[in-house]
Amino acid sequence: MSNVTIKRALLSVSDKGGLVELGQALARHGVELVSTGGTAKTLREAGLAVMDISELTGFPEMMDGRVKTLHPKVHGGLLAVRDNAEHVAAMVEHEIGAIDLVVVNLYPFEATVARGAEREEVIENIDIGGPSMVRSAAKNHGFVTILTDPADYAEVIEEMDATGGGTSLAFRIRMAGKAYARTASYDAAIANWFAFGDAWSNPLGAEALKATPFPAALPLAFKREAELRYGENPHQIAAVYLPQATNVKGIAQAEQLQGKELSYNNFNDADAALELVSEFRGGD
Repeated sequence: MSNVTIKRALLSVSDKGGLVELGQALARHGVELVSTGGTAKTLREAGLAVMDISELTGFPEMMDGRVKTLHPKVHGGLLAVRDNAEHVAAMVEHEIGAIDLVVVNLYPFEATVARGAEREEVIENIDIGGPSMVRSAAKNHGFVTILTDPADYAEVIEEMDATGGGTSLAFRIRMAGKAYARTASYDAAIANWFAFGDAWSNPLGAEALKATPFPAALPLAFKREAELRYGENPHQIAAVYLPQATNVKGIAQAEQLQGKELSYNNFNDADAALELVSEFRGGD
């Protein structure tokens, strides 16, 4: 379970940034590309050979794309432990091919909510197949590489170039952790929309809120905005994390015009100053 050669990749992305370059690099290493819908179209338009997911599964995409990758030939290919004889026998018996790389970024739920879309559109942007593939691939990181962020495409190409077409276990572990963080924040955004955004605008939700406006659970997800010069004391380390999927503005989003990189105490002092001036009325 050290370096694993990538022979087949499954790509299904909403954000097409960097997709063609990644596809070209995979093709250069002889990787078979399997894809869905618009992702497959983008790759084909770039001159790349792509197998449709329906050809892999033997089942058509249906229900407006709601059902396309939820299939044993997808998840069996992701979850099979390659050095487990029973798993290998099941793959042979059911004609399941291994999938070594999954490239998925999820439906833009947070962005859809942020622009004030109607409820029906928000619901349609709750991804089901994407998180399922992400979690399957990340669980089996001993054998499968998962990519959920276009910012990591260049690094996986470097890994493949350095290892002769594969990825290291250290890289796969790091990408698996990042993948689970992404699905956790995605589900948190959905849960909070149901608890706050949808509940207040939906008549049935508003009725339920009469009992208590506080949700039974409040999942929170944060992203690292910056690593600080030091913590409360010079020998300590510190970082700033911001809530994901919010438009809140504060010191962390401010432009620093001059001076050294900020420390933990600098952030606290600046935030206290902002809170003080915010007490005054008459402007933002």
